[in-house]
Amino acid sequence: MKTIAVIEDNSEMRENIAEILELADYDVITAENGKEGVDLVKKNLPDLILCDIMMPELDGYGVLYYLSKIPDTRAIPFIFLTAKTERSDFRKGMNMGADDYLSKPFEEMELLSAIESRLEKRNRFAAVQEASNKWNSFKEVVCDLTGLDDLKDSAQVKTYGKREQIYFAGDSPKWLFYVVNGHVRNYKVTDDDKELVTGLYGPGEFFGYIDLLANDEYKEYSVAIESAKLALIPREEFEQLMLSNKDVSINFIKLLAGNIVEKEDELVNLAYNTVRKRVASALSKLYIKYKEGLADRVEVTVTRDELASMVGTATESVIRILSEFKSDGYIKSKGSLITILDYESLRDYRY
Repeated sequence: MKTIAVIEDNSEMRENIAEILELADYDVITAENGKEGVDLVKKNLPDLILCDIMMPELDGYGVLYYLSKIPDTRAIPFIFLTAKTERSDFRKGMNMGADDYLSKPFEEMELLSAIESRLEKRNRFAAVQEASNKWNSFKEVVCDLTGLDDLKDSAQVKTYGKREQIYFAGDSPKWLFYVVNGHVRNYKVTDDDKELVTGLYGPGEFFGYIDLLANDEYKEYSVAIESAKLALIPREEFEQLMLSNKDVSINFIKLLAGNIVEKEDELVNLAYNTVRKRVASALSKLYIKYKEGLADRVEVTVTRDELASMVGTATESVIRILSEFKSDGYIKSKGSLITILDYESLRDYRY
């Protein structure tokens, strides 16, 4: 049974909401002011929060602010309840990270639909995140297999210059690629010549195996972001290893499944997140790819056009958002070099 926290200072409104939710088979916990509400949420970790804005002790904005700073509560869906309908109040709540906004009075089905929608979205994100975490752990296992280590050691090593093409869509696959150092970007091109990034690869990662295993031509382009050293494992040797080593074949099948999970994650990001959130997510992903050791600040090399193709938006929008992130102290930039100063804020960016 899902638990809903209702933070509302009006006792009649609070009791009415609780009754509606209990009839809909939700477990309901309530608080009569913002301060009690924060303590209630921290103690019980509900599945969703309904919160009034104008309350004594601590208003709804304060509740959202405090809960967004706590790792255990920052991801809980948060819906504002208020009689105030001014656009500035709506914008303020959503900019702070609220998931939805209901103006009083509201219909019973309007309330239930908003709750169901937010819970469904949270479940979808949780499922994708769990699968992605399993896949990331699995990739480490694949890269540690002895058979693959032998291939990497004996493979042809080639260095590609900055922005140098590795392969083109339509080419016939001949190699399994392994990144020794540097970074690689894979992308597709639409009919109107717009690029969309389909993969980013850094040291210790394989790429190019999907079309290789499918025995089909490449469906995407691949280019070195900066100078990159790649180990080129011949197709014949890779196929022989797949046939002779059960562990390698099973794990690469799972790796393919994980690739699908990652694409689903990206689709959810494109479908449900704002452009600002997508830019923050893209920078977070680049941070992970470029991070070395325990460094707090990470420098990534990416043009504004490349970042726009990762996010799926116009370059002008990316430039504007990067300027805002720079003002917020999340990043600093010089040309195509972006230094990520506050990874946690970008990772947890909500609006």
